[in-house]
Amino acid sequence: MRVLVIEDDQDVASYIGKGLREAGHTSDHAANGKDGLFMAASESYDAMIVDRMLPGLDGLSIIRTLRASDNRTPALILSALGEVDDRVAGLQAGGDDYLVKPFAFSELVARLEALVRRAHPETTDATTLTIADLEIDLLKREVRRGGRLLEIKPTEFRLLEYLMRHRGQVVTRTMLLEGVWDYHFDPQTNVIDVHISRLRSKIDKGFQRPLLHTIRGAGYKLGDG
Repeated sequence: MRVLVIEDDQDVASYIGKGLREAGHTSDHAANGKDGLFMAASESYDAMIVDRMLPGLDGLSIIRTLRASDNRTPALILSALGEVDDRVAGLQAGGDDYLVKPFAFSELVARLEALVRRAHPETTDATTLTIADLEIDLLKREVRRGGRLLEIKPTEFRLLEYLMRHRGQVVTRTMLLEGVWDYHFDPQTNVIDVHISRLRSKIDKGFQRPLLHTIRGAGYKLGDG
């Protein structure tokens, strides 16, 4: 899940970003309303967290503008304003949910995941992803091939999940840096090569058919054949 966090309080934004990474998700941050609107309109996100009171442009105006342009990215409004009228105004502006500060992070993630499930029921209801005899369980965070449980580390799991969700497609290094490591620049390291090599040794070694393929000059592809 890729989330846009529009929040001017740096401590709150850092707390949310850290928690999302630990939960296996990625996030971008905008510290004011104008930047948040630009990022929400120009990038693709699974969901966004929008603070209501922001410098430059308030959160409800951001959501109204996006909805007017037919942008339906699920929006969770985050605000210290918690009266009934405040929550109603947020939902009427086009927000999909409303969470009052202070909040429990577990509830925030649960609400985000629920919004994404409702927005994409055809792709998010599944708790397992499979290709050939390779299967990952998103709830148990387990990977099996041919029924055998594989020892997969957290970053390798995120990498495999990303490849599985793009199975049959060529995935570029830039896509992996942004989707798995949340880098928006090339750090000029071999982090991708190292993790691809480790993942390949775990899911392909000892099996007749390789599933993880390197596409020279383009990227990588997870596919049966």
